Amino acid sequence: MRLWTPVRPLLGRLGAIGKGVFGRGGSGPRHGDGTALGRRPIPGWRSIKGRVAVVITVPVCLLLAVAGLAVSGRAEALGDARTTRAEVGLSLRIQALVHQLQRERGLTNGLLGGEEEFRPSLAATRKRVDTALRAMRPENAVEDVLQRHLRRLADIRAAADGGTADPGAVLTFYTRAVDALNAVDPVAETATGADRQLRDGLAALRELAAIKESVALERGLLNGVFAQGAFRGDAYLDFSEVRATRVAAQARFRQVATAPQHAALKNAFATRDAQRAAAYEKQAEGAADGSALHVDAGTWWDAMTVLVDDLYTVQQSVGGDVRDRADRLSHDAELALAVYLAAGTLMAALVVGLAAFASRSLTRPLGALAEAAHEVARHRLPEAVARIQQSPQDQAEFLRPADAPAHPDVRQLGGAAEIAEVAASLHQVEDTALHLAAQQAGLRRNTTESLANLGRRNQNLVRRQLGLITRLERKELDPDALAELFELDHLATRMRRNAESLLVLAGQNPPRPSAAPADGLEVVQSAVAEVEQYRRVLIATVEPVRVRGHAVADVAHLLAELIENGLTFSPPTEPVEVHGWYDSEDDTYSLAVVDHGVGMSEADKARANARLRDPGQEAFLAAPTRFLGHLVVGRLAHRLGEGAQVHLFDTPGGGLSALLALPGRLLAPVEDPSASPPPARPPAVSSLLNGFRAGVARAEARTTQGASS
Repeated sequence: MRLWTPVRPLLGRLGAIGKGVFGRGGSGPRHGDGTALGRRPIPGWRSIKGRVAVVITVPVCLLLAVAGLAVSGRAEALGDARTTRAEVGLSLRIQALVHQLQRERGLTNGLLGGEEEFRPSLAATRKRVDTALRAMRPENAVEDVLQRHLRRLADIRAAADGGTADPGAVLTFYTRAVDALNAVDPVAETATGADRQLRDGLAALRELAAIKESVALERGLLNGVFAQGAFRGDAYLDFSEVRATRVAAQARFRQVATAPQHAALKNAFATRDAQRAAAYEKQAEGAADGSALHVDAGTWWDAMTVLVDDLYTVQQSVGGDVRDRADRLSHDAELALAVYLAAGTLMAALVVGLAAFASRSLTRPLGALAEAAHEVARHRLPEAVARIQQSPQDQAEFLRPADAPAHPDVRQLGGAAEIAEVAASLHQVEDTALHLAAQQAGLRRNTTESLANLGRRNQNLVRRQLGLITRLERKELDPDALAELFELDHLATRMRRNAESLLVLAGQNPPRPSAAPADGLEVVQSAVAEVEQYRRVLIATVEPVRVRGHAVADVAHLLAELIENGLTFSPPTEPVEVHGWYDSEDDTYSLAVVDHGVGMSEADKARANARLRDPGQEAFLAAPTRFLGHLVVGRLAHRLGEGAQVHLFDTPGGGLSALLALPGRLLAPVEDPSASPPPARPPAVSSLLNGFRAGVARAEARTTQGASS
């Protein structure tokens, strides 16, 4: 590119500079070729520490395997005990709800048989049922049963109160709900485990639930029969089936219950109320032919209710015994697990400690030497090199002897003479690297200062030349000569931009002074005036904007570089368009340079956008020559401050577009916005804006994907 032609002889090792600011079509420098400083992995068996570790690992792994099996068994026992304890608690809450539902079932059946004196007791029982239901709502295991079998509870109650309910259907409704609750009772499916006492206790609790349900069902069934005065329909068959179920459950209970539990159940059936209820049952057994039954339903209900309550007390007692047993098993499992863990940890620590103590005399000197080398590579050497590069020229090459960190005493490593020799060699390598860094820093500083000095001289000469040309233009009257002077003025203007670009790269780039804000169109025109083929530039829609004075020169310079690039890489017959618009969503003003040329590959475009976002990632003298234009544009955008950015994206239909976004802090208020209302935004601008946003989104996605990988 002609921008670098005046300084080409001074670039030396940088080589010839290709055409174009952005060097399209070429491959960028390879990133990540070097390796980060850090600890080098050493194959385990090839090191002393690795071999010692292998010798330690085998017995430790065997020990941990044996201990792991024992700990796993203890942990499983602990989990079973805790699960059983929680499930027994849930079972007792379920049985509390079942108990109240059984009472409501019997009272409802008696009410439907004509016993109106049951209404007050039924109302109180319904309240207790509702309270128990609310307490069971948080339990996920019971929620489905409640929704499926008790969702019609309010309708059943209303029908029973109105006397329109069928007694058989009501009895079936409550019985199915109770059976469903007993089915989801966790005690009914709890794993038996290895503890016989706990297993028998759970079985006894299950059988007690069956006995109590049979008694409660019999209470409700005969409550309705006694209220009606006789068995009707299949009521006697239901009565016989319930009694048979109770007898079978009692037989199973006697097989698994302990002596105190068996005695408690026997006492419940031996009370005066239980005997009275048994006498009523005898009368019911003799009325299978449908003969009249002269039994007071209230007396039957009271006697059976006492029996049911006694059975519920026995059930709670057995549940408490099971829960206490589960607590003891849980405590024993926790203690055993802690003992196994402590013993295994102590044994493993003892083995590892003895092996580590035995190998320490071998690995300590080598480890200390490795740490010293890594400390040099990670911290001391990079910090010393950075100080050398940032120090004044007259102090850089003398920094190492006096100011660099002192070397650690080799004798403190405690190793043999060979280790001391290796340490001394590392120190010598560090000294040599620091001296080379000092020389390289001086060479780069001299080269940069020489280029900056040359750029300032060229800039001063070009300014004087422009002043002279301006005076000649004022005196010249011949149109042909005046046209040639204009061409010479344009050529000198381009030379001034080249000199300023060199100062930008050298880091000594005072901008051209501009005191007052300038109109956006004037900034674009100033940029167009600094390119060679300015006649091919088409200034399309540029919405009104005012750029603050301190940013005018940098914005014009940056736009000139982008326009020059578009002219270079597009056909001579194709114009390069410049668009400008204000984006109220982001409070930014965007300037787009659009060409319809050869474009760039995705890889080159990604590398170019990376340089534009972070121009400091590559040094001026280390970057490839064909990408120096990236650094100029990136550093100009960086100098404009936070929020200013340049992004490249594909032009719809072919070519490349460059977009410069200026934040609101670089913009000045428009002097008279009502005098010149902004024109309607053409579709091309919307297409450019969409393309820019899509390109930025793709770049951010690639950056995020690279960081995660």
